[in-house]
Amino acid sequence: MINITFPDGSVRPYENGTTAYEIAMGISPKLAAEVLAATVIPASDETGKGTVYDITRPICEDAAIKLHKWDDAEAKKVFWHSSSHLLAQALEALYPGVKFGIGPAIDNGFYYDVDFGGHQLVEAELKAIEDKMIEFARTKEEFVRKEVSKAEALEYFSSKGDEYKQELISELEDGTISFYRNGGFTDLCRGPHIKDTSVIKAVKLTAIAGAYWRGDETRQMLTRIYGITFPKKSLLDEYLVLLEEAKKRDHRKIGKEMELFAFSQRVGQGLPLWLPKGAALRDRLEQFLRKIQKEYGYLQVVSPHIGNKALYVTSGHWAKYGKDSFRPITTPQEGEEYLLKPMNCPHHCEIYRTRPRSYKDLPLRFAEFGTVYRYEQSGELHGLTRVRSFTQDDAHLFCRQDQIKEEFCKVIDIILYVFKTLDFKEFTAQISLRDKVNREKYIGSEENWEKAESAIIEAAAEKGLPTVVEYGEAAFYGPKLDFMVKDAIGRSWQLGTIQVDYNLPERFELEYVGSDGGKHRPVMIHRAPFGSLERFVAVLLEHTGGKLPLWLTPEQVIVLPISEKYADYANKVCNLLNNSDIRASIDDRNETIGKRVRETELKRIPYILVVGEKEMEAGSVAVRKQGGKDQGTMPVEEFIAFIQNEVKSQLA
Repeated sequence: MINITFPDGSVRPYENGTTAYEIAMGISPKLAAEVLAATVIPASDETGKGTVYDITRPICEDAAIKLHKWDDAEAKKVFWHSSSHLLAQALEALYPGVKFGIGPAIDNGFYYDVDFGGHQLVEAELKAIEDKMIEFARTKEEFVRKEVSKAEALEYFSSKGDEYKQELISELEDGTISFYRNGGFTDLCRGPHIKDTSVIKAVKLTAIAGAYWRGDETRQMLTRIYGITFPKKSLLDEYLVLLEEAKKRDHRKIGKEMELFAFSQRVGQGLPLWLPKGAALRDRLEQFLRKIQKEYGYLQVVSPHIGNKALYVTSGHWAKYGKDSFRPITTPQEGEEYLLKPMNCPHHCEIYRTRPRSYKDLPLRFAEFGTVYRYEQSGELHGLTRVRSFTQDDAHLFCRQDQIKEEFCKVIDIILYVFKTLDFKEFTAQISLRDKVNREKYIGSEENWEKAESAIIEAAAEKGLPTVVEYGEAAFYGPKLDFMVKDAIGRSWQLGTIQVDYNLPERFELEYVGSDGGKHRPVMIHRAPFGSLERFVAVLLEHTGGKLPLWLTPEQVIVLPISEKYADYANKVCNLLNNSDIRASIDDRNETIGKRVRETELKRIPYILVVGEKEMEAGSVAVRKQGGKDQGTMPVEEFIAFIQNEVKSQLA
């Protein structure tokens, strides 16, 4: 017999080899029908993290268990990974001889990388593939796991002529290899999977893209098919509505309509060009954060866009980011190489080193809107969210051990203020700690780690943050706190991070003289509330649909004279607004007022002021708010006060 511990702490005995499905059936058949996977934490698992099991996999020792239904992230991941196998099965049936790369679950659905040989898959073919997936799903094919030897695995895929799977198998250890079979399809896979295909009720293949095998541009280009599945058709219907809304909110579309940014092939892929309105938006975000940072005692610094390669070798960034960096820049001096900087932190360490530091100087808070460069693969570039040049709202705090918690709390305060001001209401803070068992990959003393982890946990608790703890997710140099934010349509984005670092102070031999007269190492805290301005603007545009807060939006007001006769009055109103620090412009084109209003709506300008004879005589304006809401007529001075009060309330 084995003992199974449930999330409520209760313990029940079961026969050795019992499955999660049998446990669920023992509770209720309805529960068993809804359970898709289970996290099992065997008593021998010292990490406490456990493993996600197929619900048909035997449990052979005392363990804690958590059953996962559709609403759990773990269940969705298993459901969608199983769906990628269903996709592969359908493809193999429809396109004999097709070869497969990898087919993982992703945040929303799954994909599979496929080699179709000489065939070029087109969007018109996706419906037939979807139909074949549903056909196989209805046959209720079980996902059957089989442990195989390395030789057996290689022989199977060699007989199929699938060199991609053979390459993957060649890198695996014998005794760690498993196959999964559903119907007539067999795949190399660790699992886990759902019990059978019958729970997959709705399928949508969403996109076709190109993807180099293993992300290597020198290797075969495969066809990547994206898809998503659901256990109910109504969930797919809801998702498709959400997808349409997401298309409307695509920051690339909105950025073009609002004339914020552009890309040019002549300039280069992934290198955004900020247009005047976009540059003004960036500047306001920078000024917003600079003002907060000044109140918290940050010192602004500036570092160059390049650095000697030796700087990044010392920091470890060459080893970590070298393959993702632009190639080194050689100079006329033999052996001298520079890099476009991948990170700002090494430069800030050198700023710290410019003079001796005392314990009385700490904490030191260096801040910089520093532009960095990464050579992202061309297939992974996406608008402003994945670029090759981006500006981080970087800051590095150098402090004593006893100051970590206080500094952490202050950084949390800044991030929460940013979220509140920009209307990000739903978020979770992920506390990333060391693996409970495997400590070899972390640097620094046990004592320092315990202090840093305790400081983060205590700071998050003190601030009342909704948190999740993830063991094994810490950086090799220290624990961290990442903020996962939900946007207006429920998508999750990682915005804001705080990291504790013992590594760089050690590598750069940073010191301060303590109260005891001895030399000590400072602790370094990395902090970025926005993350990068590019990605933050993209998320903000999609969160707001381009309807930015009044204080931030590039254009706050546009004045529309009904006809040319009222152009002088419109100019007078516009000048009054601009002289009152309200960003206003005029649209006096020879177009109908209706057309000008519609085009203004597309630009997401918050307020439209229509002026004609009545308004000119009364010294007033007819006010219309974004979205077609008439606010009535008011004197110009009253409108100015109205706008100023709205801005003030948003920044309170």
